[in-house]
Amino acid sequence: MAPLPSRRCALLTIGGTIIALVRPARAEPRSHAVLIDKMKFGPMPSEVRVGDSISWINRDPVRHTATARDKSFDVDLPASTEGRCTVTRAGPVDIICRFHPGMTAKLAVLP
Repeated sequence: MAPLPSRRCALLTIGGTIIALVRPARAEPRSHAVLIDKMKFGPMPSEVRVGDSISWINRDPVRHTATARDKSFDVDLPASTEGRCTVTRAGPVDIICRFHPGMTAKLAVLP
């Protein structure tokens, strides 16, 4: 039997009966957290998908932002606060702090 095409849905016929193979739907969107401490972004979460949310937790005594260079999100984080965004685009996302350009990170977002 030939391998199935890599599509969301494939149709097979077995003995004249059509069988649909459908990839199971993804679970509900997940929440992730990134800690900002000592003027650095903490490790970026893995397995982030479009529709997931990220909580940005600022533990520093100064204001930061979690700003996507592609402008898909921009979270303002006064000292010792938390902010949240929902990821809307797949692909790599370069992140900076607008107030501290040396603070950078890269987030990988899956479709």
